[in-house]
Amino acid sequence: MTDEQPDAPPLTEYPGHWAAVAPDRPAIVMAGSGETMTFGELHAEACRIANLLRSLGLGFGDHMAFCLENRIEFLALTWGAHYAGLHYTAASSRLTADELAYIVDDCGARVFVTSPYKEDVIAEVTAATPNVEARFSIGGALPDHAPFEDAVAAQSADADPDWSGGADMLYSSGTTGRPKGVKRHLVPTPLGTGGSISAMAQFLFGAQPGGTYLSPAPLYHAAPLR
Repeated sequence: MTDEQPDAPPLTEYPGHWAAVAPDRPAIVMAGSGETMTFGELHAEACRIANLLRSLGLGFGDHMAFCLENRIEFLALTWGAHYAGLHYTAASSRLTADELAYIVDDCGARVFVTSPYKEDVIAEVTAATPNVEARFSIGGALPDHAPFEDAVAAQSADADPDWSGGADMLYSSGTTGRPKGVKRHLVPTPLGTGGSISAMAQFLFGAQPGGTYLSPAPLYHAAPLR
């Protein structure tokens, strides 16, 4: 007799895996509204976003930034940036115009995505970030920002087999001065391989395939984003 349990099957957060084995399973559910995105929808949307970013001339290791409230498109955007092999920075939706402009400029973002949630500061941010090459708005119109949904819908939902995964570049809170970006070195790695946060959760907390994770935090924060 032994108390040891058999090894659990590997756990992965890669949407492409779940889109293949359980495309109709809910991947994201917004608790407040009940709005749902399946794994099939999440993977397809991430592919369209990655294809949009590549069509704009961004390549492996380039940078994009976004500033959004919690909304169902947030994680699709994150995965799209990952599929495209980018460094991506999720900025706090609570930042002032000066704080947001600093991060967008400092990280070297070539593309910036936001929503009407930041309508009160967006003119200042736009003026202070001249190096941004393309700007988009999700969920409504903003001056000098193209409709993100239209741009994404025009793209293919097919994944490129040569894509390599990107990585987030998050910023410190700036309690002792300006926030500082923590940029991880990118090594070309096929999508769905490499280190996995889900594998760590499986080891430490017994997370299993098919489980549900409730995230009460703002999605731009390191804990829910990773």
